Amino acid sequence: MKFRDEFAFLSNFFSCNVAGFSSNEHFFQAMKTIVLEERELIRKASTPGKAKRLGRKVTLRADWNEIRLRVMEWGLRRKFSDPVLMGKLKNIEGEIVEDNDWHDTFWGVCNGEGRNELGKLLMSIRDEPS
Repeated sequence: MKFRDEFAFLSNFFSCNVAGFSSNEHFFQAMKTIVLEERELIRKASTPGKAKRLGRKVTLRADWNEIRLRVMEWGLRRKFSDPVLMGKLKNIEGEIVEDNDWHDTFWGVCNGEGRNELGKLLMSIRDEPS
């Protein structure tokens, strides 16, 4: 599924407060670094797309590959602590697949290939008892 239109709220680009960041994308990209100035620059980015671009240039923390799934899950849990968003998530039946055309085969699926880690995290949160 494309995280657009009725499913736009699933996107990390969706506007919501995650620990003082204006989207989960802002939060996630900022957590890539332990340099506070770089984190603040990302927090202040005017759009999630700008935050993502800035996140590609930060001083990457040494343990990033080991913790990135936990960081994403933490951000998603904060995002979906909003009862309205959680209700929408719980109303999605079946598999959630972050289908994309930008070749992200870690967080999503492109051309039928990918790990769909974002979809797995969303389904895990959705399927927990209320």
